[in-house]
Amino acid sequence: MPLQADARQERRTHAHAAQGLPAPMLDTYREVVTPEGVALHLPAAGPVPRALAWGIDFVIRGTIMLVMGMLLGVLGGLGQGLYLVGMFLVFWAYPIVLEAAWHGQTPGKRVLGLRVVSGDGAPLGWLPAIVRNLLRTVDMLPVGYAAALVSCLCDRHGRRLGDRVANTVVVHVLSHRAHPQVPVVPPQPLPQPLQLPEQVALVAFGERSVRLAPARQAELADLLSPLTGARGLAGARQLLGMANWVLGRR
Repeated sequence: MPLQADARQERRTHAHAAQGLPAPMLDTYREVVTPEGVALHLPAAGPVPRALAWGIDFVIRGTIMLVMGMLLGVLGGLGQGLYLVGMFLVFWAYPIVLEAAWHGQTPGKRVLGLRVVSGDGAPLGWLPAIVRNLLRTVDMLPVGYAAALVSCLCDRHGRRLGDRVANTVVVHVLSHRAHPQVPVVPPQPLPQPLQLPEQVALVAFGERSVRLAPARQAELADLLSPLTGARGLAGARQLLGMANWVLGRR
């Protein structure tokens, strides 16, 4: 159906806009098709927001270590041993436990609106969280996460080496409150049966119509004049009526 490709790209652009993100110059969405045949589009995060999230987490962990050092310093040798144990837990258990138990987010990722998910879009499990974070030792090489930066820049989904091995991806968390609605107009029965992807494209046109200029609405509607039997804005209104019919507004 002619509207399908345009509808997918438009939804991706407005998904970024709904979250206050710039429209992507390159399509960084990772498309995953579920066993039920539903296509999920995961908006992959690039190296810049990921680095900022890491920086926030680094400050938090550094603050924890500073406070811990002040409190354990009075215990002498015992305090030093406890401090080393605490350092290990803060720098290694901190990201693993939080990502696995807190919906794939650390405080830094939460502030930046990021989340780690499995490669198929499922919630992050414990094993992938452990693998991706233990492999930071490789991503750090040779200095300053250089290997991770090169990997992110070379991968269309912005994955570092740890993500590739663990089959995970860091995505932007999009707001669902800004989901567009199809304008309510008198429903029009479909003149002929439409396949599910065609119905989805019809609804997508209705969702985007409020953000399209009348000339653009008419241009898209003319592509489906054989279906609507009308052209221009009259055809666009017919498409809106069909979209309302598909949504069950009878």
